[in-house]
Amino acid sequence: MKILIADDDPVSRRLLEKTLLLAGYDVVAVPNGMAAAEQLCKQDGPRLALLDWEMPELDGPAVCPEVRKKKDQGYVYMVLLTSKGLKTDIVTGLGSGADDYLTKPFDSGELKARLRTGQRILHLEGRLVEARENMRFKATHDSLTSLFNRGVIMELLGREISRSRRERVPTAILLCDVDHFKNINDTHGHLIGDEVLQEAARRLLLSVRSYDYVGRYGGEEFLIILNNCDPVSAPRRAEEIRRSLSDTTIQTSVGPLLVTMSMGVHQTENWGVRTVDELLHEVDSAMYAAKAAGRNRISFTKPDIPSDADHVVPIEAEKSFR
Repeated sequence: MKILIADDDPVSRRLLEKTLLLAGYDVVAVPNGMAAAEQLCKQDGPRLALLDWEMPELDGPAVCPEVRKKKDQGYVYMVLLTSKGLKTDIVTGLGSGADDYLTKPFDSGELKARLRTGQRILHLEGRLVEARENMRFKATHDSLTSLFNRGVIMELLGREISRSRRERVPTAILLCDVDHFKNINDTHGHLIGDEVLQEAARRLLLSVRSYDYVGRYGGEEFLIILNNCDPVSAPRRAEEIRRSLSDTTIQTSVGPLLVTMSMGVHQTENWGVRTVDELLHEVDSAMYAAKAAGRNRISFTKPDIPSDADHVVPIEAEKSFR
């Protein structure tokens, strides 16, 4: 583990460095408090620190609040090294943000024991952060596909439409439905259906840009939001996304399956006064129009695109499950 030593006495600094190197630490040694604060505030800086109380530029107790100001990094466990032994001094040091202190001269065994305590606390913090992130992920993502869940993708859609209205920039909404998904479940079972949905989700996510959004809208339906996607580019982008599923069979536990999807698309920069629900109703109607036209194709909600792009008919439409 990486540890920082801050001491303006080169002899003390070197002795500490040698002791900690032998104990297996990766040591960063600096001669003053300013350099210590700079190192500890780095994103990948040391998480353990030994700070001499009296140093030039910034003393040990002054380094602690500088480090504590940084909210976007992991916790740093800081130990003050001091020859001060009065209770008032100790209270002052701990009150500055330090986690522990050692009075000079100190025993190397005690130093190592206190550092192990610091490591246990950092390990516990890491587990708490991991648990928090897991809870946050479960609250915002679909458990089967790991895409955004319905609540989140709907919230993102509302935000994106508001941004599109405000900035007068185009956005495309795509509602995708896996064709004949019930047949897959009825023929091969729900576990195979789950495999199909997981792979479909993976391909959809890979087919969009990092700043686009993909969510599981419900069942075998997926909602995609293409930010800053103009009406000229939308048909091409939608077709690329459709083909990401239909061009290659999905490998499942029962063998390869050719799976396709139908898609409704709405694209504009002028949303007017329509609500999110009204827009979704329009794109949902377009998706069902694609279903009615034979599946494995795209239908658009607006006539302001070239007529030959109004329905994109794939080459292999007849090979999907019917």
